[in-house]
Amino acid sequence: MIIDFHNHVHPPKYADHPRWQGKCPMALERVLAAQDRTGVDHIVISNAIHGLGQREPAEQLAVIREYNQFFAESQDKYSDRLSAFACALPSGGDDVLKELERAVTEDGLKGVMIMSSVPGHYPDDDDALPFFELVTKLDIPVMMHPPSVGFGEERLKDYRLASSIGRPMDLALALSRLIVRGIYEKFPSLKLVCTHLGGGISEMIGRMDYAYELQDEAYFLGEYAPMLITKKPSDYLRMTYLDCVSYHAPAARCAIETVGADHMIFGTDAPPLDVLKERGIALIEDMDLRQEDKDKIFFGNAKKLLKMD
Repeated sequence: MIIDFHNHVHPPKYADHPRWQGKCPMALERVLAAQDRTGVDHIVISNAIHGLGQREPAEQLAVIREYNQFFAESQDKYSDRLSAFACALPSGGDDVLKELERAVTEDGLKGVMIMSSVPGHYPDDDDALPFFELVTKLDIPVMMHPPSVGFGEERLKDYRLASSIGRPMDLALALSRLIVRGIYEKFPSLKLVCTHLGGGISEMIGRMDYAYELQDEAYFLGEYAPMLITKKPSDYLRMTYLDCVSYHAPAARCAIETVGADHMIFGTDAPPLDVLKERGIALIEDMDLRQEDKDKIFFGNAKKLLKMD
C-alpha cells in the first residue's frame, strides 16, 4: 500500500486563474490522474495558500473557508481515495481557530496545513499558543510547509534559490524554534509533520544539541536563555514526523537515521510537478531498508496519523 501525504490542490475558482493558462497543475482532476497513473492507494490533499499572510484578516478568513469547503466536498466525494487537511494561520486569531475547529468537527477534515512563516510571524510566537492548544485537543496532525519565499529574500531572487534553498531553510528555522521555544514541552502530544525532511534540520541537529549541552564552554556563542526545554533538541526532533520529499537519497537516509523509520511519512509534492511522483516512489523503493521500515514509511505511519486503522 502507498499513502501519499503531500499533494497540493486548488479549488476551481483558483485553479481557473489566468496565470495557469488553462492547465493548472493543482486542479483536482490532475491530482487524481497522477494518483491513478502511479498506483497510489490513498492521498492527502492540502494547500498552504501562499500569500495568505499578506491579506487582510477578513479576506484571510474568507479564503480559508473557501478552501476548507472545497476540501470537505472533495473528501466526501472521494472518501475511498483521499483525505483532506484544513487550512489555517496559527496566529490568525479566534475566528480562524473557530473555522478550523468547525472544519474538523463538522466537516471531518483529517488535519491542518500551516506555513512555516508568514510576514512577521513564525509558529512559535506566543499568539499561536491557542492554535496548538486546539490541535492537540482535536488530536489531529499539523503539516508544516514552507512559504513561497522565506527569509533572506533579497539574496534569493536569482537562480531559483528562493525555492531550492530559501524555502527549506525557512522550514528548518521554524521547526528549530518550535523545539527551543518549548512547544513540545507544552504540548507533548503534538503530531507535527514537517514537509521536505524538515528543511535539512537532520543535518544541523547536532549543532543544536551542542549549543544546548555546552552551556558554560560555549558562552561566546551567546546566551542560551530563557531555558524552555528539559532535553536536548534532537530528542524533540525525534517526536516530529518528517515527510520524505527531498529528491536526494542521501538526504532522505540522513533523516531516516535521525528520527527513525517510525517517524517518516511518504510524500511526493506531486502535483504540482507530476513527474516527481514516480521519483518519490522510487526513492523509497530503491533504498536499502527492511521491508518493515518501508511499509512504515509508505503507509503505516500515515494510517496511524489519519486514524485509518
